[in-house]
Amino acid sequence: MRSIPKKTKLVTNVNNEGLIMMEEMVDQIELLLERNDEKQLQEYLNNLNISDVEILIGEFPDYGPRFIDILSINRAVNVFRILDFPVQERILKKLSGTKIAELINELPPDDRTALFGELHGDTVKMLIQHLPPADRKEALILLGYEEDSVGRLMTPDYITVKKSWNVERVLMHIRKYGKNSETIDVIYVIDSDGVLLDDIRIREVLLADPETKVSSLMDNRLISLKVNDPQEEAINTFRMNNRVALPVTDNDNILLGIVTVDDILWIANEEYAEDIQKIGGTEALDEPYLDINLFKLVKKRVGWLIVLFLSEMLTSSAMQYFSDELAIVIQLAFFVPLIMSSGGNSGSQASTLIIQAMALGEVRIGDWWRVMRREIMSGLMLGMVLGIIGFLRILAWVPFSNIYGPHWLMVAMTVGFTLVGIVLWGSLAGSMLPLLLKRLGFDPATSSAPFVATLVDVTGLVIYFSIASIVMASVLHAAHAGAHAFVPTMQQGLAFRLTA
Repeated sequence: MRSIPKKTKLVTNVNNEGLIMMEEMVDQIELLLERNDEKQLQEYLNNLNISDVEILIGEFPDYGPRFIDILSINRAVNVFRILDFPVQERILKKLSGTKIAELINELPPDDRTALFGELHGDTVKMLIQHLPPADRKEALILLGYEEDSVGRLMTPDYITVKKSWNVERVLMHIRKYGKNSETIDVIYVIDSDGVLLDDIRIREVLLADPETKVSSLMDNRLISLKVNDPQEEAINTFRMNNRVALPVTDNDNILLGIVTVDDILWIANEEYAEDIQKIGGTEALDEPYLDINLFKLVKKRVGWLIVLFLSEMLTSSAMQYFSDELAIVIQLAFFVPLIMSSGGNSGSQASTLIIQAMALGEVRIGDWWRVMRREIMSGLMLGMVLGIIGFLRILAWVPFSNIYGPHWLMVAMTVGFTLVGIVLWGSLAGSMLPLLLKRLGFDPATSSAPFVATLVDVTGLVIYFSIASIVMASVLHAAHAGAHAFVPTMQQGLAFRLTA
């Protein structure tokens, strides 16, 4: 018998009672596997919640295919559909052809489409042959929609009725066809051409008199999705309208399918995880962190790191350009890290707030002027707070040290004014960049905190030394004049010695 692998992890995001129950489940599964008691194992797994079986597959990855194989087909499908894709793929490779055919045929159309969309083309061609002709045609239609469109989420299993029917006929229709529907919480009213007229919640039907016409239950407050809409719009529509399902239509308002809230929750979670990873300055991971190959993980991260590194090299170019100012007033160099970090921090704050607001539908491209006005005001106020603190910090240090030199007041004014300017610029850059990227058709999340920080670092140095050149103009001018006067003096002295 194969040795049972050590437990790789235990669920810790539960209370103590839940943790104890999980440990008991793991111990029980270990015991049944050691006994090789197939019947008891099957009975035990079939009595668990599908979420518990999913966790056990994570605890015993080598036994995942075996667990799926011995479960009843209905429970096997329900467990399989909530697994992460890498786990699904690993299980499919080890199942028999008969079991795979059963799984693929019993999977709901939307989950089947999601699986096929992740698999390699040759594998999809092989699996799709297991489907009956009608389901095969349905799968190919759903796969024909864009990867991130609503069409990839919808299922064609729903209940439709005609507005001329009465409630008694509707209930008879539901009893006959409702078993194969994704949900019967909502039924859809269509005309003879398949055009969507309205949707009705099941409670309205159940509470109505049997002779009531469907047309009397219609309120004409229909909310629907377009088949080619981005999935992000579907998330926002569900969030704003508190629906368990929404119909999907084409441009002619023909009903094509429905999207249910459980699919939206999965997509919302994926979108959230992807945005968080992009905000952190890395490509989105298509597998769980601990499952992804190390070299693939490095590949996902190295691209942005190289771009950010090359961008940061521009800071040295900026400092070289202002090397004369640094040589004359060396105290300016003390505040370079302070200036760069303040600008980068304000930019990162602004970009994170705007990206989140856009993801939630609170801010759209057309709101750019309102966003800009708010960031100008908030940037000025934040900059003034930091500028005053920076000025007072230098002022308070002067009685105890001469580290800031004889021109400490000018240095303090330079730092104070620069902080106002750099925080204002960071806020504007961080807020406008996501909107600009969205307008150009890119993902706003790519305007990540590291990217904004790098942009503001480089431009912040230019702002800093430009303000220094203005505030300390008299000092710099005197220093330059002294340097030019010193050169002729040296030349005259050398000429005198040569003549003598």
